Amino acid sequence: MSLTFSRRVARRARRRGPSSAAGIGRLNEISPKDRAALHLPEPTQRQGISDADDLPEAFRALNRIQAAAASRLTGGLSPVGLSLAVMDWWMHLLMAPGKQMQLAQKAVRKTARLGLHAATMASGADPLPSIEPLPGDNRFRAEAWQQPPFSLWAQAFLLNQQWWHQATHDVPGVAPHHEEIVSFTTRQVLDVFSPSNSPFTNPEVIARTIETGGQNFVQGLRNWLEDSRRTLMKQPPVGSEAFRVGRDVATTPGKVVFRNHLIELIQYAPATDTVRAEPVLIVPAWIMKYYILDLSPQNSLIRHLVGTGHTVFCISWRNPLAEDRDLSMDDYRRMGVMAALDAVTDIVPGARVHATGYCLGGTLLAIAAAAMGGAGDQRLASVTLFAAQTDFSEPGELALFIDHSQMRVMEGMMWDQGYLAADQMAGAFQLLRSNDLIWSRLVKDYMTGQRTPMTDLMAWNADTTRMPYRMHSEYLQRLYLDNELAAGRFMVDGRPAALQNIRVPLFVVGTERDHVAPWRSVYKIHYLADTEVTFVLTSGGHNAGIVSEPGNPRRHYRAARQRREDHVIGSEDWLAAAATRPGSWWPEWTSWLDAGSGPDRVAPPALGSARHPPIMDAPGSYVLQR
Repeated sequence: MSLTFSRRVARRARRRGPSSAAGIGRLNEISPKDRAALHLPEPTQRQGISDADDLPEAFRALNRIQAAAASRLTGGLSPVGLSLAVMDWWMHLLMAPGKQMQLAQKAVRKTARLGLHAATMASGADPLPSIEPLPGDNRFRAEAWQQPPFSLWAQAFLLNQQWWHQATHDVPGVAPHHEEIVSFTTRQVLDVFSPSNSPFTNPEVIARTIETGGQNFVQGLRNWLEDSRRTLMKQPPVGSEAFRVGRDVATTPGKVVFRNHLIELIQYAPATDTVRAEPVLIVPAWIMKYYILDLSPQNSLIRHLVGTGHTVFCISWRNPLAEDRDLSMDDYRRMGVMAALDAVTDIVPGARVHATGYCLGGTLLAIAAAAMGGAGDQRLASVTLFAAQTDFSEPGELALFIDHSQMRVMEGMMWDQGYLAADQMAGAFQLLRSNDLIWSRLVKDYMTGQRTPMTDLMAWNADTTRMPYRMHSEYLQRLYLDNELAAGRFMVDGRPAALQNIRVPLFVVGTERDHVAPWRSVYKIHYLADTEVTFVLTSGGHNAGIVSEPGNPRRHYRAARQRREDHVIGSEDWLAAAATRPGSWWPEWTSWLDAGSGPDRVAPPALGSARHPPIMDAPGSYVLQR
């Protein structure tokens, strides 16, 4: 490779931005001439550097260019990672005769069970099912699926699905991560051939076709064309117009009282004559718009807090663009959490703050609180974490898309764009719940011709955001892959952000069906913190479990407190000991906040202050960025 070519690649790297978290190249390895061309700072001590020293930078940039190109063909997935996983499973299966014999035996038994089911059905009797669908699998729940021949097709599919689950698990010698990848991929392939996904084998689609004389397929085609047009035009899905931000959702009154390049801080107007002296600061995840916590008036957590006498502040994150590529995790901590906390303590002077973080925002808040504890900053009264992980050793199904091979492809893709695009994130989340988010929509919208009703939560979910390259690379590498926070190796201002330094009470919420932050992973805060922990396990998933308004008859939760002097118990023991309580967990949290606040209520503070005057009405401008 010539020096001229290496410089061309380095210039292309410059167009995509300066060094990343992973390091596009050590600054001290770049020649003075190229350093000036790339607008990089001078090193503190520079020793003899020759023109040839920019070759490592060129090689690294070339690798990223290749990874970015490959990501366009694979949708951001790593074919190498999948190939390694399949090879690991297949080679170990070939070398496990006992496992092969077990699978052969299970195949014979399942065939016999299916044959008995078919024989009973042929005799005119009502056969008992050979196998029941897994919890949460509602594809075959309708009464029509219990009738022949649909019952036989459903039973055959479920038995086949169960056999493949057994075939891809417990193969001696297979790496656990590879086992999960192979099992997940096999499940996705099998779902393509589910009888529920074919108009010729789905009794509900057949009945709808007879009922409408085939017009369901005409309407289904119209629905597909409309959805395709909106996707190409980057427009929100059908029905989202009924949930406009500031008019139908995110309507709790308030003012933007602080703004920097990364956040707007919203202070909400009081709804009671007196309030608790300690304000609440909410740090939502930047992977989502903040107003999941301020949806419709009847299920707005922020409105609920204001209505129970709390002064509430909430961060609204900027939707980053390519020019924000070099924003780091520490920028999010400093310009996000700490800047907001400075503004809150200026507007409500002398009061400690109940800090609350959701998902990634909760992880960032835990880092900030740990750093504050280590530095002797005592401005926090408590810390609340909603579905937020602090130990990433068992991060759940999302880890299927995060390993070193996948990181290479993803980092190249983000380096090329400057950010991780919303549709690239959405694709991974949809695959994790493909039956609910992909196949059920295909059947209902395109085969039966009926639109899935839009809800406020669905409209919010479609209002997606981006994540800057450097921050997301650091987040995945340092937390998911290296687990630095739990290991005590996550550095802030030159000191480790040790969770043991959080000495204020913790209120931690996990959700039963969370595929992003599994509750057993969230529970591990008990093993890391050296303070009182109140843990709540609520019904629902990552989003619906948090948006759990009072009065919903389908809600329940468990709660238990571990004092600082108590012995720590495991998650399964906690689950067995904590009794189920009906209803929403929101009143449990507001009562906990009240107990951790001063006994006297005070007059509500003014909206803003002399240093932070109101800028505009809530919900602000950053939440409207596309």
